[in-house]
Amino acid sequence: MAYEEFSLLDLEPKAGEPGQFRLFYQDLNLDRVIERLTRDWGKGIRKYYGYLPVTPKEVAYRQAVYSDVKKPAVQDALKQYVEDMTGAERMREKKGKVYEDAQKAVWHLREIISYCLAYERLCEGLAKCSLSSDGMQDFWRILKEILEEGGYRKLREEAQALLQRLKELRFIITYEKDRISVTCGELPGDGAYAEMLRNKTGGELHRPVNPFRSEPAICELEKACIEILEKKRPDIFREMKDLAYKWWEYEVPVLKRFDEEIRFYLSYHDLQQEMQEKGFSFATPELSEDRTMEAHDLYDIALAVASLYSDRKIVCNDLTYQPGEQFFVLTGPNQGGKTTFARSLGQLVYFTRMGLDVPAASARLPFFPDIQTHFSVEESVETGKGKLKEELTRLAPMMESQKKGTFIIINELFTTAASYDAQIMGRRVMKHFIDLGCMGIYVTHIAELAAEDDGVVSLRAMLNDQKIQTYKIRRGEPDDTACAENLVSKYALTYEQLKERL
Repeated sequence: MAYEEFSLLDLEPKAGEPGQFRLFYQDLNLDRVIERLTRDWGKGIRKYYGYLPVTPKEVAYRQAVYSDVKKPAVQDALKQYVEDMTGAERMREKKGKVYEDAQKAVWHLREIISYCLAYERLCEGLAKCSLSSDGMQDFWRILKEILEEGGYRKLREEAQALLQRLKELRFIITYEKDRISVTCGELPGDGAYAEMLRNKTGGELHRPVNPFRSEPAICELEKACIEILEKKRPDIFREMKDLAYKWWEYEVPVLKRFDEEIRFYLSYHDLQQEMQEKGFSFATPELSEDRTMEAHDLYDIALAVASLYSDRKIVCNDLTYQPGEQFFVLTGPNQGGKTTFARSLGQLVYFTRMGLDVPAASARLPFFPDIQTHFSVEESVETGKGKLKEELTRLAPMMESQKKGTFIIINELFTTAASYDAQIMGRRVMKHFIDLGCMGIYVTHIAELAAEDDGVVSLRAMLNDQKIQTYKIRRGEPDDTACAENLVSKYALTYEQLKERL
């Protein structure tokens, strides 16, 4: 691959732009996590969280890059780079606010210098790091080539020399008999200028500011000074403008792409570090080739992010799809953690696909080419459709897509249908996806769906001895009695409670 096409996210160039957010982002509360990530790193990174790899090799490629990004020495170099590039962005903002050609050229050269220094310092920093990923090693080699053979180090030195010559220019402003004149040179004697100002003003001095280094807006006197200096020293101003406009489009596309993509990795790592400091586990998932799927201490990252500055306790769960198992059917009491568990499975698959660490102590799962979700919906006032029709409308494209090997999450489907009808339709939906080689989870109150079948495993949300939700999910047959007892107790309708009240 030519280095112009190099990417830290892709092994091969792809058509189209990143940022294809589908319904599962909202169903899995991933939109909340992404919003939290963009809060500190800007909206520019958002599109990359909608950019999923298309092959297991690309997942492994990203995982290796992220492994390098997590190294303390690499972190130091990258954080310094981001800080340096922020300086270049400030210069660009200043340049955009000025109108005088000479002033615009000065701010542009400062921007170029900041840009080049940022990459030079990054190159030096990475040279001291032990890079193990193909992505980071290739980028470092490309960066060295651009700085040396591309002439960027020489450009920075030339721009700095020109600005130094400009900085050394001295001129005298003379105000006499309502007339102001500007001449090149400086007043004789050490501190003569400052002494003259004290004598004239009779008070404390405000340090004179170089109009090329102050705020973009300049007054008429400063503008006149620049025009006079341009006439008196045309060589410096001509060289400065020539260099600035020759390199007006100085950014290298591959470096611009790197700047955006590395911020994607850094944004997630920042959140991961913050969460780990609060006691949350993260793991690099292992990709399995035998359709094995298991995770230890898995949790809902969206809930965890929301709990970072509260006392809310997050419950972790384990899961294992044993050989031949394809679908979990999860039953249990209301508010027992069923939907949260289903979301955590979807998040596990998503962050694995993204090549990032997952919210769990450990994880091993296959590469899923897609994620499809169907969460309970309300009746639509706008369309006039009932809840069942809304559910079927959304379910239809999922089933028509015929995507093999997809990870499927279904939450509370057919709740308005008669129990017998819901059972028949639910079984047909599951069978459709099982026949396509899909894996997934079906959250439901219909106990009959959890009956043992080829590839179907029954899970249930557990209650403790006092019939209170534990938010733990375990293998086991549906327990309608426990669910009923839970509801009766919740609404104070047990025999003892009724007896006491009556």
